[in-house]
Amino acid sequence: MKQPVTIPKSSLDFLQQLKTNNNKPWFEANKTTYLNELNHIETFAGALLQELSKTDVLETASGKKSVYRIYRDIRFSKDKTPFKTFWGGSFTRATSERRGGYYFHLEEGNSFFAGGFWGPSAADLKRIRSEFAHNVEPMQKILHSKSFVETFGVLQGEQLKTAPKGFDINHEAIDLLRYKQFLIIRRFTDKEVLSPLFLEQALETCINMRPFFDYMSEILTTDSNGASVL
Repeated sequence: MKQPVTIPKSSLDFLQQLKTNNNKPWFEANKTTYLNELNHIETFAGALLQELSKTDVLETASGKKSVYRIYRDIRFSKDKTPFKTFWGGSFTRATSERRGGYYFHLEEGNSFFAGGFWGPSAADLKRIRSEFAHNVEPMQKILHSKSFVETFGVLQGEQLKTAPKGFDINHEAIDLLRYKQFLIIRRFTDKEVLSPLFLEQALETCINMRPFFDYMSEILTTDSNGASVL
């Protein structure tokens, strides 16, 4: 039987050491260890990408390409520590017809998979809200489905405290109309991350994002009459 691709405990341990020693001299002295742990993460990401590509069309070329650089951009940050203390990466859906993307974050005590729309443009936000105001049932059906609730719980993201401009505070869809971000997140314990079943669970999580992605893609690639804008 083929050995499952896993995240070794050493990959999380390295991050804990980096948190304590977040400086260039320590990192350079431990560069070999970093590269070894990075290889584990890239291998896992590659295995997940291979399986996920059987269910979706992705433009991410490889697991290696999906993993973010560990070096922080500190040019405009008050925090001048040079390195990220988590493993992160993403898979991008291909072509303008497919909106949304898959993101993973691995860190001791704070690991999760997420997807959605972090900073939709004003035009996209207006289009989403107009669709929800017109017919909220399709999105409510997705958000209340068994697979969504069991995997993600509830829709997350920043919300307005009142109704957005141009919408009635008493609208039946006001709870959704208030959203400025549309995020779905599944968190994992360290035990789950290090389990031989993690790849399978990560794949299932990404697959369960699809109804949400597909409907949001339908909204964002059509006008209010349902005609394609691509």
